[in-house]
Amino acid sequence: MSIDSEHDLQSMQHAGKVVAEALKTMKEAILPGVTPLELDHLCGEVFRKHGAVSAPRQVYGAPVHAFISVNDDVVHGLPTSRPLQAGDVVKLDVTPVVNGYIADAAITVAVPPASPQALKLIACAEAAFEAAMQVASAGNPIHVIGKAIENTVTSRGFTVLRELSGHSVGRTIHEEPTVLNYHHPRDRYPLHEGLVLAIEPLISVGRRGRVRTRKDGWTLTTMDGSLSAHFEHTVVITGGRPLILTA
Repeated sequence: MSIDSEHDLQSMQHAGKVVAEALKTMKEAILPGVTPLELDHLCGEVFRKHGAVSAPRQVYGAPVHAFISVNDDVVHGLPTSRPLQAGDVVKLDVTPVVNGYIADAAITVAVPPASPQALKLIACAEAAFEAAMQVASAGNPIHVIGKAIENTVTSRGFTVLRELSGHSVGRTIHEEPTVLNYHHPRDRYPLHEGLVLAIEPLISVGRRGRVRTRKDGWTLTTMDGSLSAHFEHTVVITGGRPLILTA
């Protein structure tokens, strides 16, 4: 999607605020003993308060308000009734439809007390996103985003999950262009002012960098069973640093 009017911008900002509130509410509830199903219920309450609905439910028929993926599960995890345990690495991925506009963001939270490796992995995903923010400006080719993410991740000893990527968003969940998390110099789509992107480093501890789908048909998990992290915001490209809508 591209922002073509003040109405578009205000509507996307509104959707972004719903995302931010849902993530904050869920994050604050993460403690040992809480179940992903309970977190999903909290997300649903935030959605109902704002007249929002789950975009994955509306577009793809997903039976969730939010995708919640734990440990080696990377993304699109279906919330379960298994209580969270100390040290679990939890990915919260929230994508509501608010008055016809969609925003998308994800955070990774470690259930305390967390291992040093888990904390470094989470910090790496966030640092990779920040590196992308430094180069994602109008006039640059889109591959600079993937290059910044990949360089940050590999320099810290972790691995980009290359089968997963970011995307444009706004009127539906996944719009063009795709935003790779690694350097592909031939991907020269020009970034332009007003372009809305969901930029989302998805990384793992393991070296294989591959994912597979679990039997539930939704959850994507690392092929080697290694811990993973996910950090995402919906942003609007400008002539300088992007405007983050979901922070």
